[in-house]
Amino acid sequence: MKDLVDGVVRERPFEPETENGEFRREERTFRNWITADGSSGFPAEPGRYHLYVSLGCPWAHRTLIVRALKRLEAVISVAVVEPIIGPQGWAFGEASRGTADPLYGKQYLHEIYTMAQPSFTGIVTVPVLWDRRERTIVNNESSEIIRMFNSAFDAHGDARLDLYPRPLRHEIDALNAWIYDRVNNGVYQAGFASTQAAYDQAVDRLFAALDELERRLSDQPYLVGERPTEADWRLFPTLVRFDMAYHGLFKCNIRRLVDYPRLWEYTRRLYQVPGIAETVRFDHIKRLYYSLPTLNPNGIIPKGPDLENRLGQP
Repeated sequence: MKDLVDGVVRERPFEPETENGEFRREERTFRNWITADGSSGFPAEPGRYHLYVSLGCPWAHRTLIVRALKRLEAVISVAVVEPIIGPQGWAFGEASRGTADPLYGKQYLHEIYTMAQPSFTGIVTVPVLWDRRERTIVNNESSEIIRMFNSAFDAHGDARLDLYPRPLRHEIDALNAWIYDRVNNGVYQAGFASTQAAYDQAVDRLFAALDELERRLSDQPYLVGERPTEADWRLFPTLVRFDMAYHGLFKCNIRRLVDYPRLWEYTRRLYQVPGIAETVRFDHIKRLYYSLPTLNPNGIIPKGPDLENRLGQP
């Protein structure tokens, strides 16, 4: 599943890649780092970096969350692609669906990739952290982008908030790896499985993990104690999409999120943190997932569930 081969776009409908019936996720390509002191070659400077995201994509959603929590809105600008993945991949559009590319007026995200690397071969994905000065992609791996946002820009954002405190790092790292395998990527393993055996294994692992998270939250309000950390904000984008997309469309339907009292209340608490609800766009989430022809060939978008009101209730 390549969007670009030697810099040339391959027009095609979205089709997930599987191996032995199991969904396969490709590693990200650009893995540079922004540092406070600039020792990496990418110093943390206000106005230098730009974030390309999809409001439907849970991986891009993480970066918007940490950007909001760290109060970096005036430091790092954002452009939003349209929610539907077309034959040429992610596209820029009108304000009602996404935004225009404010930097270069490009029509497709793949044009940003070939600006950075003219002979790029691989998947054109979001998020993309772009360097205006060097006109290149710094990084397109969400887990690394949120780490940069958490600490590199402390001179320009909210340095009081640390989502990855040193005493908790070992526990956060272990939780992140487990949650990614079982939940964040687990829903995709279930939804895009192409054999019954692969689906059964993925969905059983997913719900065993959700059961374990429910038990964990019986003793504490957040995954690593009394305050939200990076681990919570990496889990939240999957949970907030669960009943709307993964439960039905991805056949993750043993239970709904609302059937887990503690996980549901936990998701509501995170949603009500100042600045977070503004990062959640249910219209984009629905349009992205229900436009996937592999899973929903007729493209019919459901009206429910009404999560926005339920999550926002005191």
